[in-house]
Amino acid sequence: MSTMPPRRPHPDPGLSPSEWHTQELLLMREVMRGIGRSLAPALVLREMLHLMSELLGLNRGRIVLADPAPGHKSQPPTACIQHAYGLTQAEVARGRYAWGEGITGRVLATGQPAIVQDIDAEPLFLFRAVERSHLPPVTVAFIALPIEVNNVPIGVLACHRIRSRQRHLNDDLAVLRAMATLAGQLLQLEELVAEQTRRLEARNAVLAQALNTNSARYGLIGNSPPLLQALNELEQVSQTAATVLLLGESGTGKELFARAVHLASPRRDQPFIKVNCSAIPDALFESELFGYERGAFTGAGSARAGWFEQAHGGTIFLDEIGELPLAMQSKLLRTLQEGTLVRLGGKQEVRVNVRVVAATNRDLAREVATGRFRQDLFYRLNVIPIQLPSLRERREDIRALALHFVSRANQAHQRNVNLASDALARLEDHAWPGNIRELGNLIERLVLLADRPLLTAVDLERFMPQSDSALDTGRADPPLPPVGPEAAAEPALAPVEPRSPPPAIAAPLVRDYAWAHSHNVDTLQAALAQAQGNQSRAAQSLGLTLRQFSYRLRKAGLR
Repeated sequence: MSTMPPRRPHPDPGLSPSEWHTQELLLMREVMRGIGRSLAPALVLREMLHLMSELLGLNRGRIVLADPAPGHKSQPPTACIQHAYGLTQAEVARGRYAWGEGITGRVLATGQPAIVQDIDAEPLFLFRAVERSHLPPVTVAFIALPIEVNNVPIGVLACHRIRSRQRHLNDDLAVLRAMATLAGQLLQLEELVAEQTRRLEARNAVLAQALNTNSARYGLIGNSPPLLQALNELEQVSQTAATVLLLGESGTGKELFARAVHLASPRRDQPFIKVNCSAIPDALFESELFGYERGAFTGAGSARAGWFEQAHGGTIFLDEIGELPLAMQSKLLRTLQEGTLVRLGGKQEVRVNVRVVAATNRDLAREVATGRFRQDLFYRLNVIPIQLPSLRERREDIRALALHFVSRANQAHQRNVNLASDALARLEDHAWPGNIRELGNLIERLVLLADRPLLTAVDLERFMPQSDSALDTGRADPPLPPVGPEAAAEPALAPVEPRSPPPAIAAPLVRDYAWAHSHNVDTLQAALAQAQGNQSRAAQSLGLTLRQFSYRLRKAGLR
């Protein structure tokens, strides 16, 4: 401890209580203003310590924060000065304390504030950071308050205070408590942001590793010739504003291709809006696509821009375009041709600059022939048709896709499941009628349900669909007995004993796309009655999926 110099009076500013209150308010206002400019603790906390000194005379403020946990349990935890005002670099460097050491260490260990009325009379005061000779030659107090996060001390806010002053100690304590609380919240926010940043960086590293390969472009994994051909066609037209029509089976990744068109185009920095036309009720199509004005209908309390306006300057992806009602097809055609739209309930035309990418798994030419799709809209959409390959057409990509889905599922569900080489070969032999969507769903299922870290082909069998075993092996099902005129040409077979009716033949794995009005109300009701209200059995009896059956029930007003 340094020798204390002779004491001499230290004049107090002699402010009135109202003037001190004004200083406190100024301190809080300026600290809040600093937080509004930046949430960086290095800037905000130092300015807070500066204002405490300038406005309230709480000098040489410092914030001591705990060091990272030591690697060895035998090493005691320590803390050091991280932010300070009025201290030299050398003084800051000396400000390191073990847990429980000195006044600062005791506050860290106990979480209780400490008030030293006279540092010269306190044997626990270390004078480690600031030597006594560098302090005023009067009675100096020391105040140390814990900085807590979730009621756990993480640091200390401390300062020196001249004892001989008119300002009441409790007033200083009240301000310091507020500053300590504010510092704790700011440091907690910094840690939360840092933790989230670390997680995002780790995730981005995994994604970047997955995408930064020769077999990945625009997030589309694979290098099979059919995929590369589709990608090359996509890139050839991406620099233009021409409408692109994506054709292919369900589950082939139309949304990813649509996004690839957007990312490869000059519009990549503008909005990408996706619209699932099959999920929008007929009554809402116009308002969803083109927006509406205030008062256009009951509940329209304010105007709303539709999807086309929101996509201005960018790309709009119209998925399942074949589900668009005839009434909306003409309005869409006008927007595509003229680049303008009129909001529902509005009169003024709104000009939009939008690149349109549409997708369907329907045969639109057949839809045009049957009158369910406008011919002029079909020609307007069919400017650049791109046929997307099914997964069975790009079997050489299955292995890379499977590994990608395994990695994603492991990360999402905190698992560590891997596929052996023979398991990957088994996946390559599968027909995948549901394409990439089916593969992704199966991989997620096996990652969640697997009871061992490495799955072989034998382990995989209980997860694989059994309905398409014939497709997997290349064997055809036994031929069905001929019916109609062909039956007469066949030799007579021995009579077969009557037996119970065979079970219903399972619905085909890949169904022809059925028109939304393919079944009338009587047919739907009869199927429901026969199935005793079970919609799944009723849908199967009509050769429909449950989703298709439910959609037709809604169209018929039965739900």
